[in-house]
Formats: sequence, C-alpha cells, structure tokens
Amino acid sequence: MKLLILGIFLVSIFNSESQTGGEIELLIKGAKSNDGVIRVLIFDKEDGFPEEPKKAIKALSLPISNLSAKVTIENLPSGSYAISVFHDEDSDGKMKKNNFGIPIDRYGFSNNPTLYFGPPSFSKCAVQVKKSTVKVEIKLR
Repeated sequence: MKLLILGIFLVSIFNSESQTGGEIELLIKGAKSNDGVIRVLIFDKEDGFPEEPKKAIKALSLPISNLSAKVTIENLPSGSYAISVFHDEDSDGKMKKNNFGIPIDRYGFSNNPTLYFGPPSFSKCAVQVKKSTVKVEIKLR
C-alpha cells in the first residue's frame, strides 16, 4: 500500500513538473513588408549565438501580418535564452549582407540591445525564463 501511494505521489510530481515549463511570448515588430517570413533562432547558451541555426535549440519561420509576427514558445526549462531574428523577405533562408558584411535584411535581438561593431553578446540578449510567461518584444532595425 505504501508503495502504491509513493508511486502515485511520484507520478503526480513528474506530471506537474513536465507541464509547468516556462514560455516566451514573442512579438516581432517593424518588418519592411508582409512578404516572406520572420526567421527566429532561440539559443540557451552563447555557443553559436546569434546566427548558427545548428546550435540553436529552436529555429522557427513565422508568417508576417501587419508588419509583425508573433508566437508562443512553450515548455521551456528554466534558464537563460537569447533570440535572434531577421526578416527573410524573399524566403530564401539567408540573411542578405552588403560587401562589408553589414546586414541588408532587417534584424533584431531579444532585449533590443544597442549595437556598436558586430552582433551583441548572448548575455546582453538573455532573458530569464522560469515557470511562467515571459513577454519579449523585438523591434527590427
């Protein structure tokens, strides 16, 4: 009987833990047009941030409506996450850059950090996710 009660208790803890992950409610504003998609990369560590899709924990393509896109990323374990996005107007999957390597496509990062020379660090873009909803708004530049 004690084993049965212990088993039920452990199962209920496991189920409540797996269903209470945090989430990010992501809103991206400032697309140049409604053409193409917004490409989103979500990282849980510095390695690969901001532009290596293979090192991202999630890669999404979002439809654009009214020059913006939104999505809710659910069931994220507690931790730090940084997000990079760009407007892929021609849907080719690649960010357009000029001869000097400066992006032509509109792009942005979580926390909308000030940019100087090159992309921002993971730590400047990191948002803390716990067992609740974190609202993140990215303004494309």
